[in-house]
Amino acid sequence: MTKPALTLYLAAPRGFCAGVDRAIKIVEMAIVKWGAPVYVRHEIVHNKFVVDGLREKGAVFVEELDDCPLDRPVIFSAHGVPKAVPAEAARREMIYVDATCPLVSKVHIEAERHHQNGLQMVMIGHQGHPETVGTMGQLPKGEVLLVETAADVARLAPRDPDRLAFITQTTLSVDDTAEVVAALQDRFPNIVGPHKEDICYATTNRQEAVKAMAAKTPAMLVIGAPNSSNSKRLVEVGTRAGCTYSQLVQRAHDIDWRALDGITSIGITAGASAPDVLITEVVDAFRARYDVTVEHVETAVENVEFKVPRVLRDPA
Repeated sequence: MTKPALTLYLAAPRGFCAGVDRAIKIVEMAIVKWGAPVYVRHEIVHNKFVVDGLREKGAVFVEELDDCPLDRPVIFSAHGVPKAVPAEAARREMIYVDATCPLVSKVHIEAERHHQNGLQMVMIGHQGHPETVGTMGQLPKGEVLLVETAADVARLAPRDPDRLAFITQTTLSVDDTAEVVAALQDRFPNIVGPHKEDICYATTNRQEAVKAMAAKTPAMLVIGAPNSSNSKRLVEVGTRAGCTYSQLVQRAHDIDWRALDGITSIGITAGASAPDVLITEVVDAFRARYDVTVEHVETAVENVEFKVPRVLRDPA
């Protein structure tokens, strides 16, 4: 039986970013250096396949420092943690390694600098997301006001409307965030913004690739986890850019083939915490059902690399 023809548009860049790659290396190198088990506070990155693979190598994932024994190393996830967490680990004389993405750490430093200059912070982010919790936890309670949407801006009650600065979660929708920033600047004309936008290069690049891909096909799949902020934003960006079908899948077995019946083209991308093996798995699933022609939609080339902490590079 002849397979139906399908053009598969593959977004570039897609998948792992430098911060995710670094965080995974940190866990793997810690297991080699100190042996198993190594404890990780929160999922190191938001991807079940990655987390399960590290668990098989000897990582134990927990939610709080209290769940970690004092005599084993603990690693803090790529999303960052409140300042109180490493302080408590140091007080307990634990070995700990901070796998916070350097671009998230940049936002932490920025918030600290504004606070020292007497400014109250407004954070654009998602309530309860680990990155938001970690960033807000860099400053004393009440010093960071959280907004998620432009509508939230109208309800803000800052200490001094003329002494404000804003920061953002690194994995937000670029377009949605621009709307919130515009609302902040409209209501608080003196609000101070970041020197360089806080949404990270990887988030921005993946969203731009999705927009370019959406111009070529009405259907799109995003490979990523349901708790991955940047992956969910890619689905939303695809829908906004004109894809009538834009869905998140974790693995190939999650694809709803009935919903794709009759398609002649589809776009494929992956969130920043999805490994290449899952992208290949999805492409192979399409090859099994269709006569696939692959076209790459490249909007940026990434060559960013972050070093792991010195404690893991030091053989002593």
